[in-house]
Amino acid sequence: MKRLLSRMLDERSFLSDFGVRSLSKFYGENPYVVERAGHRFEVRYVPGDSTSEMFGGNSNWRGPIWMPMNFLIIESLRRFHSYYGDDFKVECPTASGRLQHLGEVADELCRRLCRIFLRNEEGRRPVFGDSGIEQTNVRFRDNLLFYEYFHGDSGCGRGASHQTGWTALIALLLQSYSATDATPAAAGQAVPELGSVGER
Repeated sequence: MKRLLSRMLDERSFLSDFGVRSLSKFYGENPYVVERAGHRFEVRYVPGDSTSEMFGGNSNWRGPIWMPMNFLIIESLRRFHSYYGDDFKVECPTASGRLQHLGEVADELCRRLCRIFLRNEEGRRPVFGDSGIEQTNVRFRDNLLFYEYFHGDSGCGRGASHQTGWTALIALLLQSYSATDATPAAAGQAVPELGSVGER
């Protein structure tokens, strides 16, 4: 468990500011290579849309953040915490020197996922990326979309924008986020506005 989590919680590999990536960032500069019958195939970390026309531009789990997988990780960590208790601790993030029990790790991942949709210190929502109209226009800035997946480094929404099935899981995470003791308000920060995410 600790060895697996040391990889998953490493910000140089799987852990992003916005959740757990679907492929380690390590493979960006160090692609996984297979050579067969004179052909060379490689799998490289791609944080957003595919860099090739294969798969129709969808990165197919080669780096972006996917809500259902992250949700399952958080739920699993909470269940393991109920078994192991507060004494079983891991470093989160890896190499930070900060030890947390698995419930606290789950809360940290929850916070990172919620950051995708919440306004940051500059008043911008990572989900909207560089879209000026969605970031600033009063008619658009609170109309949040449920993207298929999210950029592994920036949190910007990618793919289909109507994934009201699995990406709507963010509503449960936002509810959990506001209920934890480690909310932004508890850390001395202003609680970001949610806009209309709970209504859509």
